[in-house]
Amino acid sequence: MPVTTAVFYLLAAVTLGSACGVAFGTNILYSAFALMGTFLGVAAIFVLLGADFLGVIQLFVYVGGILVLTLFAVMLTHRIDVQVSNRAVGRLPGLVVVGVVATWMIRVARAARWTEGQPGPPAATTAGIGDAFLGTYVLPFEVASVVLLAALIGAIVVSRKEVKG
Repeated sequence: MPVTTAVFYLLAAVTLGSACGVAFGTNILYSAFALMGTFLGVAAIFVLLGADFLGVIQLFVYVGGILVLTLFAVMLTHRIDVQVSNRAVGRLPGLVVVGVVATWMIRVARAARWTEGQPGPPAATTAGIGDAFLGTYVLPFEVASVVLLAALIGAIVVSRKEVKG
């Protein structure tokens, strides 16, 4: 077995294990940290498969943005006490949905025509994306940055403690 294949399977196992930690964890903080392991595993798989831009974006957007926002929300709302009376209510419908989706995905994967070829030489994938962001799509790119800035300012205002004088 080639080294890259072994590394891929190792990363897939870590990603799957972390995803199971998210799904079956009872502590929301531990689930958030397991989510970080899942996101990092997916980013590493992207880099391993030659999609360096997707790997870096996965790292920045999901690990750097979404996960930090989730941890921020958990830390901000840690005083809220929620009592769940019956934790097993949705397990049977959930297992049925998982079974149907897994059966469908396996059927589709077996019916697909898979082709194998020799990989081409490694090439940079970010030049075209950078040219598009700073050329054709500069206005939507800047609008998205203003929206994200407004969301950050809103999060700071919401989390700030009011000083009563």
